[in-house]
Amino acid sequence: MSIINLSAYRFVGLDDLPTLRERVLERCLALQLKGTILLAPEGINLFLAGPREPIDTFMDWLREDTRFAGLEPKESISDEVPFGRMRVRVKKEIITMRMPAIRPEGARAPSVAPVTLQRWLAQGHDDDGRELVLLDTRNEYETDVGLFNDAVDYRIASFTEFPDAIAADRARFEGKTVVSYCTGGIRCEKAALHMQDVGIEHVYQLEGGILKYFEETDGAHWRGDCFVFDERGAVDKSLAPSHPSPQPSPQRGEGESLA
Repeated sequence: MSIINLSAYRFVGLDDLPTLRERVLERCLALQLKGTILLAPEGINLFLAGPREPIDTFMDWLREDTRFAGLEPKESISDEVPFGRMRVRVKKEIITMRMPAIRPEGARAPSVAPVTLQRWLAQGHDDDGRELVLLDTRNEYETDVGLFNDAVDYRIASFTEFPDAIAADRARFEGKTVVSYCTGGIRCEKAALHMQDVGIEHVYQLEGGILKYFEETDGAHWRGDCFVFDERGAVDKSLAPSHPSPQPSPQRGEGESLA
């Protein structure tokens, strides 16, 4: 039986976290799903695995709550469930940046579709003729597994280091179009908002992240595989498990997964 590995996130204000946690956990356990769901005042970040029917049943149930109706999950297939148990956790942020002024639940940063980014990369500039800079917002152990050709990689150990890295490197982005990217969209969305907040113009996030890029394109301009936060280790451009051996993060399984 094929296992559906599903990931999704949504920045949306949540104020009933303890009650919501219990409801979500109860539903996941009843459907025998495994994975991790993070809840915070700024939204939800989920990564689940299970057969098709219970996965779809859970998502249908979750979208009955209007706050989650806009969830757009990404999927990949594996032969086995890559999680050992089911966890639902309440946190201060669904992706930790420690920049309280950045509130993505209020407004999204501009995004660029994967097919558009691929075209920009092929032509060497955006549609307005500006030079393109790809900015990897992930941690160093993730970028060691794979990244876009010529991407800026700050070799950070934690996303909380990203604002300082940007502050020290602002001149690089003057007059250029910047596309921030991450595994599935959550980090690069916060990153793009932060860059806008400090006055960097022409900033986009890659819609759906690397995984959506693999899903909607042939993966051109990418080298290596994509690290994921579960027992698969990484996936290749076809979204199949590739099992590299990167150094694990202290927060492995809690940071982003495919979201």
